[in-house]
Amino acid sequence: MTEKKAYVAKQAKTEAVAKRLENAELVILTHNKGMTHLMDRELRNNLRKEGATFGVEKNTLVARAIKGTKFESLTDKLKGPVGIAVSNDPLAAARVVYEFAKKNDKLEIIGGATTDGALDLEKIKFLAMLPSKDQLRGKIVGLLQAPGAQLARLANAYATKDQAAS
Repeated sequence: MTEKKAYVAKQAKTEAVAKRLENAELVILTHNKGMTHLMDRELRNNLRKEGATFGVEKNTLVARAIKGTKFESLTDKLKGPVGIAVSNDPLAAARVVYEFAKKNDKLEIIGGATTDGALDLEKIKFLAMLPSKDQLRGKIVGLLQAPGAQLARLANAYATKDQAAS
């Protein structure tokens, strides 16, 4: 491959990573400490189900891609073999990566960032513990239905009481 072709290929790869990060709400950086191919595939599949992606890219390429973006604070963490989880939904990706890292000591979370700034492991853990949008919707529906259900039970109790008294 000529030098010009190599440069064009690197530029295209940098642009592809920048495009992936463009609309992202969350980026989580991990160190792969000897994950097997099956473990890597499991993590990628779990993230894909949640609408997120995971990849291992060259650190210099990622540094160029995040320069001048909302994720530039991650530049100092780009050392060693770094995996990058990218998601438009910060809760889903945080949950998947955190749960996977809890079960597999071969994946270590080294940091992350949202559109609001850098995240350490504790903040990522906090995001992972928050309920999903669907869980929150279910709770709201339950709360909204509860007063009506209680009123119906109360009316039914009075009706059965009146029938028993007759």
